[in-house]
Amino acid sequence: MQQRLLTLILKELLAIWRDPKGRYILIVPPLVQMLVFSVAATQEVKNVRMAVFNEDYGTAARDLIARFEGSPNFAEVRFLQGQAEIAPAIDSRNVLMVLHIGPDFSRAVEAGRPATVQLILDGRRSNAASLVAGYAQAILDSYNQELASTRRTLPPPSTVVARTWFNPNQETTWNTVPSLVATLTTLMGLVVTALSVARERELGTFEQLMVSPLSPVEIIIGKTVPALLIGLTAVTGMILVGLLVFRVPFTGSVLLLYASMTVYLAAVIGVGLFISSLARTQQQAILGAFVFMVPSIQLSGFASPIENMPDWLQTATLANPMRHYLVIVKGLFLKDMPAAEVLRNLWPLAVRME
Repeated sequence: MQQRLLTLILKELLAIWRDPKGRYILIVPPLVQMLVFSVAATQEVKNVRMAVFNEDYGTAARDLIARFEGSPNFAEVRFLQGQAEIAPAIDSRNVLMVLHIGPDFSRAVEAGRPATVQLILDGRRSNAASLVAGYAQAILDSYNQELASTRRTLPPPSTVVARTWFNPNQETTWNTVPSLVATLTTLMGLVVTALSVARERELGTFEQLMVSPLSPVEIIIGKTVPALLIGLTAVTGMILVGLLVFRVPFTGSVLLLYASMTVYLAAVIGVGLFISSLARTQQQAILGAFVFMVPSIQLSGFASPIENMPDWLQTATLANPMRHYLVIVKGLFLKDMPAAEVLRNLWPLAVRME
Protein backbone atom coordinates (compact mmCIF):
# COMPACT_ATOMS: atom_id res chain seq x y z
CA MET A 1 0.00 0.00 0.00
CA GLN A 2 2.78 2.44 0.88
CA GLN A 3 4.51 1.76 -2.43
CA ARG A 4 1.28 2.35 -4.37
CA LEU A 5 0.62 5.59 -2.51
CA LEU A 6 4.17 6.82 -3.05
CA THR A 7 3.93 6.04 -6.75
CA LEU A 8 0.65 7.94 -7.10
CA ILE A 9 2.00 10.93 -5.17
CA LEU A 10 5.11 11.10 -7.37
CA LYS A 11 2.95 10.74 -10.47
CA GLU A 12 0.78 13.69 -9.37
CA LEU A 13 3.81 15.87 -8.60
CA LEU A 14 5.43 15.05 -11.94
CA ALA A 15 2.19 15.71 -13.81
CA ILE A 16 2.02 19.19 -12.32
CA TRP A 17 5.72 19.94 -12.74
CA ARG A 18 5.93 18.78 -16.37
CA ASP A 19 3.12 21.13 -17.38
CA PRO A 20 4.73 24.54 -18.13
CA LYS A 21 1.45 26.38 -17.56
CA GLY A 22 0.97 24.52 -14.29
CA ARG A 23 4.42 25.50 -13.05
CA TYR A 24 3.79 29.11 -14.01
CA ILE A 25 0.40 29.22 -12.25
CA LEU A 26 1.82 27.73 -9.06
CA ILE A 27 4.96 29.87 -8.77
CA VAL A 28 4.57 33.27 -10.42
CA PRO A 29 0.99 34.51 -9.71
CA PRO A 30 1.04 33.92 -5.91
CA LEU A 31 4.31 35.83 -5.46
CA VAL A 32 3.21 38.64 -7.78
CA GLN A 33 -0.14 38.89 -6.02
CA MET A 34 1.61 38.97 -2.67
CA LEU A 35 3.85 41.82 -3.75
CA VAL A 36 1.17 43.84 -5.54
CA PHE A 37 -1.79 43.35 -3.21
CA SER A 38 0.26 44.07 -0.09
CA VAL A 39 0.81 47.57 -1.45
CA ALA A 40 -2.45 48.10 -3.36
CA ALA A 41 -4.98 46.44 -1.03
CA THR A 42 -4.74 49.06 1.71
CA GLN A 43 -7.48 50.82 3.62
CA GLU A 44 -5.39 53.94 4.06
CA VAL A 45 -6.18 57.09 2.12
CA LYS A 46 -3.05 58.99 1.14
CA ASN A 47 -2.01 61.59 -1.42
CA VAL A 48 -5.42 63.26 -1.16
CA ARG A 49 -6.14 66.29 -3.30
CA MET A 50 -8.11 68.97 -1.45
CA ALA A 51 -9.19 72.53 -2.15
CA VAL A 52 -9.51 75.59 0.08
CA PHE A 53 -11.99 78.40 -0.31
CA ASN A 54 -10.66 81.03 2.05
CA GLU A 55 -12.75 84.15 2.66
CA ASP A 56 -10.56 85.25 5.57
CA TYR A 57 -7.01 86.40 4.92
CA GLY A 58 -6.11 86.78 8.58
CA THR A 59 -3.21 85.10 10.39
CA ALA A 60 -5.34 82.40 12.01
CA ALA A 61 -6.74 81.26 8.66
CA ARG A 62 -3.26 81.16 7.09
CA ASP A 63 -1.95 79.11 10.03
CA LEU A 64 -4.76 76.61 9.69
CA ILE A 65 -4.23 76.22 5.93
CA ALA A 66 -0.48 75.72 6.49
CA ARG A 67 -1.28 72.75 8.71
CA PHE A 68 -3.21 71.09 5.89
CA GLU A 69 -0.43 71.86 3.42
CA GLY A 70 2.13 70.28 5.75
CA SER A 71 0.10 67.13 6.43
CA PRO A 72 1.52 63.96 4.80
CA ASN A 73 -2.02 62.82 4.00
CA PHE A 74 -2.71 65.71 1.62
CA ALA A 75 -0.56 65.71 -1.50
CA GLU A 76 -2.01 68.82 -3.09
CA VAL A 77 -3.94 71.84 -1.78
CA ARG A 78 -5.72 73.93 -4.41
CA PHE A 79 -7.15 77.38 -3.79
CA LEU A 80 -10.56 78.37 -5.09
CA GLN A 81 -11.44 81.93 -5.97
CA GLY A 82 -15.16 81.79 -5.39
CA GLN A 83 -17.97 79.69 -3.93
CA ALA A 84 -19.16 78.80 -7.43
CA GLU A 85 -15.98 76.76 -7.96
CA ILE A 86 -16.72 74.34 -5.09
CA ALA A 87 -19.34 72.21 -6.83
CA PRO A 88 -17.34 71.75 -10.09
CA ALA A 89 -14.22 70.79 -8.10
CA ILE A 90 -16.13 68.02 -6.29
CA ASP A 91 -18.22 66.93 -9.29
CA SER A 92 -15.16 66.49 -11.53
CA ARG A 93 -13.38 64.42 -8.83
CA ASN A 94 -10.46 66.84 -8.94
CA VAL A 95 -10.57 67.03 -5.15
CA LEU A 96 -11.99 64.83 -2.43
CA MET A 97 -12.53 67.59 0.12
CA VAL A 98 -13.02 71.35 0.18
CA LEU A 99 -12.18 73.38 3.27
CA HIS A 100 -14.33 76.51 3.50
CA ILE A 101 -13.10 79.21 5.90
CA GLY A 102 -15.61 82.00 6.52
CA PRO A 103 -14.80 85.73 6.51
CA ASP A 104 -14.91 86.14 10.31
CA PHE A 105 -12.72 83.15 11.23
CA SER A 106 -9.59 85.05 12.33
CA ARG A 107 -11.65 87.72 14.10
CA ALA A 108 -13.46 85.04 16.12
CA VAL A 109 -10.17 83.32 17.01
CA GLU A 110 -8.60 86.60 18.18
CA ALA A 111 -11.66 87.39 20.28
CA GLY A 112 -11.62 83.93 21.86
CA ARG A 113 -15.02 83.07 20.44
CA PRO A 114 -15.89 79.72 18.78
CA ALA A 115 -14.77 79.76 15.16
CA THR A 116 -16.22 77.35 12.62
CA VAL A 117 -15.00 75.97 9.31
CA GLN A 118 -16.87 73.87 6.79
CA LEU A 119 -15.72 70.59 5.27
CA ILE A 120 -17.33 69.59 1.99
CA LEU A 121 -16.64 65.94 1.06
CA ASP A 122 -17.29 63.75 -1.97
CA GLY A 123 -19.92 61.28 -0.74
CA ARG A 124 -19.48 59.04 -3.79
CA ARG A 125 -16.32 57.78 -2.12
CA SER A 126 -17.86 57.31 1.30
CA ASN A 127 -15.08 55.27 2.91
CA ALA A 128 -12.34 57.62 1.71
CA ALA A 129 -14.43 60.65 2.66
CA SER A 130 -14.90 59.41 6.24
CA LEU A 131 -11.17 58.76 6.60
CA VAL A 132 -10.25 62.17 5.20
CA ALA A 133 -12.77 63.80 7.54
CA GLY A 134 -10.95 62.08 10.40
CA TYR A 135 -7.62 63.46 9.18
CA ALA A 136 -9.09 66.96 8.99
CA GLN A 137 -10.63 66.64 12.45
CA ALA A 138 -7.27 65.61 13.88
CA ILE A 139 -5.64 68.71 12.35
CA LEU A 140 -8.38 70.95 13.72
CA ASP A 141 -8.13 69.38 17.20
CA SER A 142 -4.36 69.95 17.22
CA TYR A 143 -4.90 73.55 16.13
CA ASN A 144 -7.44 74.12 18.91
CA GLN A 145 -5.12 72.70 21.54
CA GLU A 146 -2.27 74.94 20.38
CA LEU A 147 -4.53 77.99 20.53
CA ALA A 148 -5.65 77.03 24.02
CA SER A 149 -2.07 76.67 25.26
CA THR A 150 -0.71 79.89 23.69
CA ARG A 151 -3.65 82.11 24.63
CA ARG A 152 -4.13 80.60 28.09
CA THR A 153 -7.77 79.94 27.42
CA LEU A 154 -9.74 76.90 28.43
CA PRO A 155 -8.61 73.74 26.62
CA PRO A 156 -11.04 71.63 24.61
CA PRO A 157 -13.50 69.72 26.85
CA SER A 158 -11.70 66.40 26.34
CA THR A 159 -8.70 65.03 24.53
CA VAL A 160 -8.53 61.58 22.98
CA VAL A 161 -5.16 59.85 23.20
CA ALA A 162 -5.15 56.79 20.94
CA ARG A 163 -3.01 53.79 21.77
CA THR A 164 -2.96 50.94 19.26
CA TRP A 165 -2.11 47.46 20.51
CA PHE A 166 -0.23 44.92 18.36
CA ASN A 167 0.38 47.55 15.65
CA PRO A 168 1.60 50.74 17.36
CA ASN A 169 2.34 52.66 14.15
CA GLN A 170 -0.83 51.43 12.44
CA GLU A 171 1.07 49.97 9.49
CA THR A 172 -1.53 48.67 7.04
CA THR A 173 0.85 46.04 5.64
CA TRP A 174 0.88 44.38 9.07
CA ASN A 175 -2.82 43.68 8.58
CA THR A 176 -2.78 43.12 4.82
CA VAL A 177 0.09 40.62 4.54
CA PRO A 178 -1.31 38.01 7.00
CA SER A 179 -4.71 38.36 5.34
CA LEU A 180 -3.15 37.77 1.93
CA VAL A 181 -1.34 34.70 3.26
CA ALA A 182 -4.72 33.24 4.20
CA THR A 183 -6.33 34.28 0.90
CA LEU A 184 -3.56 32.94 -1.34
CA THR A 185 -3.37 29.73 0.71
CA THR A 186 -7.03 29.19 -0.13
CA LEU A 187 -6.40 29.95 -3.79
CA MET A 188 -3.47 27.53 -4.02
CA GLY A 189 -5.29 24.67 -2.33
CA LEU A 190 -8.38 25.09 -4.48
CA VAL A 191 -6.72 25.51 -7.85
CA VAL A 192 -4.31 22.58 -7.50
CA THR A 193 -6.95 20.11 -6.38
CA ALA A 194 -9.81 21.43 -8.53
CA LEU A 195 -7.73 20.75 -11.63
CA SER A 196 -6.61 17.31 -10.47
CA VAL A 197 -9.51 14.99 -11.35
CA ALA A 198 -10.68 17.29 -14.17
CA ARG A 199 -7.27 16.98 -15.81
CA GLU A 200 -7.45 13.20 -15.52
CA ARG A 201 -10.86 13.23 -17.25
CA GLU A 202 -9.63 15.44 -20.08
CA LEU A 203 -6.55 13.28 -20.66
CA GLY A 204 -8.58 10.07 -20.47
CA THR A 205 -6.53 8.63 -17.61
CA PHE A 206 -9.19 8.81 -14.92
CA GLU A 207 -10.74 5.50 -15.98
CA GLN A 208 -7.31 3.87 -15.89
CA LEU A 209 -6.85 5.18 -12.37
CA MET A 210 -10.20 3.73 -11.29
CA VAL A 211 -9.35 0.22 -12.56
CA SER A 212 -5.89 0.28 -10.99
CA PRO A 213 -5.18 -1.67 -7.76
CA LEU A 214 -5.59 1.58 -5.81
CA SER A 215 -8.58 1.80 -3.51
CA PRO A 216 -10.74 4.98 -3.44
CA VAL A 217 -9.16 5.99 -0.12
CA GLU A 218 -5.69 5.62 -1.59
CA ILE A 219 -6.67 7.69 -4.62
CA ILE A 220 -7.96 10.48 -2.36
CA ILE A 221 -4.77 10.40 -0.28
CA GLY A 222 -2.66 10.35 -3.42
CA LYS A 223 -4.48 13.44 -4.72
CA THR A 224 -4.37 15.24 -1.36
CA VAL A 225 -0.72 14.86 -0.37
CA PRO A 226 0.81 16.49 -3.51
CA ALA A 227 -1.54 19.45 -3.22
CA LEU A 228 -0.69 19.73 0.47
CA LEU A 229 3.06 19.71 -0.21
CA ILE A 230 2.73 22.27 -3.01
CA GLY A 231 0.51 24.49 -0.88
CA LEU A 232 2.88 24.41 2.10
CA THR A 233 5.84 25.23 -0.14
CA ALA A 234 4.05 28.14 -1.83
CA VAL A 235 2.77 29.57 1.45
CA THR A 236 6.28 29.36 2.91
CA GLY A 237 7.47 31.57 0.06
CA MET A 238 4.65 34.05 0.75
CA ILE A 239 5.51 34.18 4.44
CA LEU A 240 9.18 34.83 3.65
CA VAL A 241 8.15 37.69 1.34
CA GLY A 242 6.06 39.17 4.14
CA LEU A 243 8.85 38.86 6.69
CA LEU A 244 11.83 39.90 4.55
CA VAL A 245 10.29 42.36 2.06
CA PHE A 246 7.47 44.00 4.02
CA ARG A 247 9.07 43.56 7.47
CA VAL A 248 5.89 42.25 9.06
CA PRO A 249 6.75 40.88 12.51
CA PHE A 250 6.00 37.29 13.41
CA THR A 251 5.51 36.93 17.16
CA GLY A 252 3.86 33.52 17.46
CA SER A 253 4.86 29.89 17.19
CA VAL A 254 6.08 28.57 13.84
CA LEU A 255 4.95 25.09 14.85
CA LEU A 256 1.40 26.29 15.52
CA LEU A 257 1.40 28.22 12.23
CA TYR A 258 2.34 25.18 10.14
CA ALA A 259 0.05 22.87 12.09
CA SER A 260 -2.92 25.16 11.49
CA MET A 261 -1.83 25.68 7.89
CA THR A 262 -1.78 21.93 7.30
CA VAL A 263 -5.25 21.46 8.75
CA TYR A 264 -6.62 24.40 6.78
CA LEU A 265 -5.07 23.24 3.51
CA ALA A 266 -6.54 19.78 4.08
CA ALA A 267 -10.00 21.35 4.55
CA VAL A 268 -9.61 23.47 1.39
CA ILE A 269 -8.26 20.51 -0.58
CA GLY A 270 -11.40 18.58 0.37
CA VAL A 271 -13.50 21.36 -1.17
CA GLY A 272 -11.25 21.37 -4.24
CA LEU A 273 -11.60 17.61 -4.73
CA PHE A 274 -15.37 17.92 -4.43
CA ILE A 275 -15.38 20.61 -7.14
CA SER A 276 -13.04 18.55 -9.28
CA SER A 277 -15.25 15.49 -9.01
CA LEU A 278 -18.21 17.47 -10.37
CA ALA A 279 -16.32 19.24 -13.17
CA ARG A 280 -15.88 17.60 -16.57
CA THR A 281 -13.20 19.98 -17.83
CA GLN A 282 -10.43 22.03 -16.26
CA GLN A 283 -12.23 25.21 -17.25
CA GLN A 284 -15.29 24.14 -15.27
CA ALA A 285 -13.05 23.27 -12.34
CA ILE A 286 -11.45 26.74 -12.32
CA LEU A 287 -14.85 28.42 -12.51
CA GLY A 288 -16.12 26.25 -9.67
CA ALA A 289 -13.08 27.15 -7.56
CA PHE A 290 -13.73 30.86 -8.02
CA VAL A 291 -17.43 30.42 -7.25
CA PHE A 292 -16.33 29.12 -3.85
CA MET A 293 -13.42 31.55 -3.49
CA VAL A 294 -15.23 34.88 -3.79
CA PRO A 295 -17.84 34.30 -1.04
CA SER A 296 -15.12 32.84 1.19
CA ILE A 297 -13.09 36.04 0.99
CA GLN A 298 -16.10 38.32 1.41
CA LEU A 299 -17.34 36.41 4.47
CA SER A 300 -13.94 35.95 6.10
CA GLY A 301 -13.53 39.41 7.61
CA PHE A 302 -10.77 40.37 5.17
CA ALA A 303 -12.69 43.00 3.20
CA SER A 304 -15.09 44.13 5.93
CA PRO A 305 -15.43 43.31 9.65
CA ILE A 306 -17.75 40.42 10.43
CA GLU A 307 -19.25 42.50 13.25
CA ASN A 308 -20.67 44.90 10.64
CA MET A 309 -22.65 42.13 8.93
CA PRO A 310 -26.27 41.24 9.81
CA ASP A 311 -26.71 38.72 12.61
CA TRP A 312 -27.89 35.94 10.31
CA LEU A 313 -24.90 36.46 8.03
CA GLN A 314 -22.49 36.44 10.98
CA THR A 315 -23.89 33.03 11.88
CA ALA A 316 -23.44 31.86 8.27
CA THR A 317 -19.76 32.89 8.31
CA LEU A 318 -19.11 30.21 10.94
CA ALA A 319 -19.30 27.67 8.10
CA ASN A 320 -16.56 29.50 6.21
CA PRO A 321 -13.16 27.88 6.95
CA MET A 322 -11.28 30.98 5.87
CA ARG A 323 -12.87 33.00 8.66
CA HIS A 324 -11.29 30.78 11.32
CA TYR A 325 -7.93 30.53 9.56
CA LEU A 326 -7.71 34.31 9.15
CA VAL A 327 -8.05 34.74 12.90
CA ILE A 328 -5.26 32.22 13.47
CA VAL A 329 -2.84 33.76 10.95
CA LYS A 330 -3.33 37.32 12.19
CA GLY A 331 -3.11 36.20 15.80
CA LEU A 332 0.14 34.29 15.29
CA PHE A 333 1.72 37.08 13.26
CA LEU A 334 0.84 40.05 15.44
CA LYS A 335 -0.06 39.02 18.98
CA ASP A 336 1.55 35.66 19.77
CA MET A 337 -1.77 33.84 19.99
CA PRO A 338 -1.61 31.09 22.63
CA ALA A 339 -2.07 27.45 21.71
CA ALA A 340 -5.46 27.21 23.43
CA GLU A 341 -6.85 30.06 21.32
CA VAL A 342 -5.38 28.53 18.16
CA LEU A 343 -7.06 25.22 18.91
CA ARG A 344 -10.37 26.96 19.59
CA ASN A 345 -10.32 28.34 16.03
CA LEU A 346 -8.74 25.22 14.56
CA TRP A 347 -11.25 22.53 15.53
CA PRO A 348 -13.95 23.81 13.09
CA LEU A 349 -11.39 23.36 10.30
CA ALA A 350 -10.68 19.83 11.44
CA VAL A 351 -14.40 19.06 11.32
CA ARG A 352 -14.60 20.37 7.75
CA MET A 353 -11.51 18.38 6.82
CA GLU A 354 -13.38 15.25 7.81
